Amino acid sequence: MSFPWAKHYEPKAPVMRWIDDKLPLPRFVYNAIGAGYPVPRNLSYFWNFGVLAGFCLVLQIVTGVIMAMHYAANTQVAFDSIEHTMRDVNWGWLMRYAHANGASAFFVVVYIHIFRGLFYGSYKAPREMIWLLGVVIFLLMMATAFMGYVLPWGQMSFWGAKVITGLFGAIPGVGEPLQVWLLGGFAPDNAALNRFFSLHFLLPFVIAGVVILHIWALHIPGSSNPTGVEVKSESDTVPFHPYYTAKDGFGLGVFLIIYFAFVFFAPNYLGHPDNYIPANPLSTPAHIVPEWYFWPFYAILRAFTADFILPAKLWGVLAMFSAILCWFFLPWLDKSPVRSGHYRPLFKWFFVVLVVDMLVLFWLGGAPAEEPYVMFSQIATAYYFLHFLVILPIVSMVEKPKPLPFSITESVLGSDEQAVLGDKPAAAS
Repeated sequence: MSFPWAKHYEPKAPVMRWIDDKLPLPRFVYNAIGAGYPVPRNLSYFWNFGVLAGFCLVLQIVTGVIMAMHYAANTQVAFDSIEHTMRDVNWGWLMRYAHANGASAFFVVVYIHIFRGLFYGSYKAPREMIWLLGVVIFLLMMATAFMGYVLPWGQMSFWGAKVITGLFGAIPGVGEPLQVWLLGGFAPDNAALNRFFSLHFLLPFVIAGVVILHIWALHIPGSSNPTGVEVKSESDTVPFHPYYTAKDGFGLGVFLIIYFAFVFFAPNYLGHPDNYIPANPLSTPAHIVPEWYFWPFYAILRAFTADFILPAKLWGVLAMFSAILCWFFLPWLDKSPVRSGHYRPLFKWFFVVLVVDMLVLFWLGGAPAEEPYVMFSQIATAYYFLHFLVILPIVSMVEKPKPLPFSITESVLGSDEQAVLGDKPAAAS
């Protein structure tokens, strides 16, 4: 985002001038997160979650690298290597709990970040690429988290890998060869564990690369804001530093209090107790469930129970992946010229129903695969797709939005003449 009033970096110290001349990294940082990057002045705390997601990614990479130093990707000793890290490595228990709970924190932050984008129309032009890259990041996160869940090689690790990789077997023709290729055999074993460990270690760095593209794409049109109105004058913006670095710092402090409350006082609350039992291919758990952040999509997968043209299992697999892939088409499904849900009265109510539906899917994904949970899953899944593919396009065409403020400044200071004109005073009559 380039504004004529944006400050430009001019190093004063000789050393900084030399560095900036040879490698303009200080200038890049200044323009990306400093006073050289003007940001809408009306951003709420919902805009903190992008920074929190970046913090969670760094946290996962750092703790993951340390965990990898003590992990053995072998089915005979993988479970014991985790216990060794927990009991014998200095601060190993902290790294394990920080990493395990960090994954949950990462998904909490990203889910809120996504639904903030859905409400405020962050997927609309000119920010389509930011949204599309964000969906790619979410898909990579899910793949990384699934592979990480397999590594402790407990009961849920083994049977989760068995069930999820078994989904590929539903693909007609190439399903079974593809499943064998992914696992390196006919069932999860050493080959699969080695592959999952390698990819689990690699993918966070791929995510970091896509995050850089995500931020780069953000800086071209600039940040969205709660009104959905574009920046019109200098009075609509404030420098990112110190205003939003301070605000993000406060949000980070609140996040860390909650995060460390789980790490120190309830480290296993979000995990499954069966995963503290070594993997046993001959003993199937009574209730196989993935980690909680997969539950909505697991509920969608299990909602299909009858064969219709295609096998029910294949319908479930297609629906599970389509539940995320449909997000790619949101910039074109929602044709409303208004971005912010605050000014879309009909959209706002349907958005509330979507949030409730998503929470119901979370609950159903962790419930047993029996009635009445299966029936509820079918109803919730039907509404989920109905919202994105039918309701959202129709609402965007028929609803009458509320009047938008003239500018961001007007939305903050009110509808006085000075606010409407920005920095220019009213002409004398």
